[in-house]
Amino acid sequence: MDFVPSSVKAKEWGISQRRVAILCKEGRVNGAELVGNRWFLPTDAVKPEDPRKNRKS
Repeated sequence: MDFVPSSVKAKEWGISQRRVAILCKEGRVNGAELVGNRWFLPTDAVKPEDPRKNRKS
């Protein structure tokens, strides 16, 4: 499996690198690994859905 740093996925997903790190820490990105102090994600990782957008009024 190939991995890319969180900065690459942040640009791909259109969110900040810090937000990607938070998603990884919460376990919402499957296959993410912490190496030292950097998160590495699989190249085929998908952006987790935002649970706030599923709220029904």
